[in-house]
Amino acid sequence: MRVVWTPLAIDRAAEAAGYIAKDSSAAARRWVHELFAAVATFARMPERGRRVPELPRAEVRELLFGNYRVIYRIEPRRVAVLTVPHLRRRFDPDEVA
Repeated sequence: MRVVWTPLAIDRAAEAAGYIAKDSSAAARRWVHELFAAVATFARMPERGRRVPELPRAEVRELLFGNYRVIYRIEPRRVAVLTVPHLRRRFDPDEVA
């Protein structure tokens, strides 16, 4: 299975890395590397994450990654990473509609 990132997911990950980099650029680089490594596992284990509690759709799942949620959708031949919000931010389900 192929893993793809939506523009929103890339933007959210970049925002998070920018915030982390304010304290440590090395920590931000490490966070991004570990994030991409975790997401890459979806190619082999797409159902690794749990269902998103705010959504009644079984194909939309999330993986908790530190203080962030990696929200993704399982599709027929790929996994689409939809967004990467911080745990403390209110999640808007319309973002991934």
